[in-house]
Parts: sequence; C-alpha cells; structure tokens
Amino acid sequence: MGRGRAKAKQTKVARQLKYAHHTIDYDRLREELGADSHREEMYPATTSEQESERAQ
Repeated sequence: MGRGRAKAKQTKVARQLKYAHHTIDYDRLREELGADSHREEMYPATTSEQESERAQ
C-alpha cells in the first residue's frame, strides 16, 4: 500500500518530460561532446573508409 501517490508523481513527471518543448542548442552540445574533433582519435578509419576516400 502507499504506492499510488508515488506512482502518480512519477507519471506526472514523465508526462512533463515527454510533452515539454525543449530548446536545445545543438551547436553548443556538439562542442561540449567534441563530436567531430576527436572522431579520428577514437575511431581510426577502417580499410573500407580509406578505400572510399581514395576513390574520390
């Protein structure tokens, strides 16, 4: 017993998160995550990627 109020609150919060309109600054997020700058360091190009680059 007693779970009804907690579940109702969780449902309310989940609904707010689902339907709220968030404004996301994707450029800032990309900078914070370092999306393009460190890709080569983390994931070296595979042989198929290298071949496709050479073909261009």
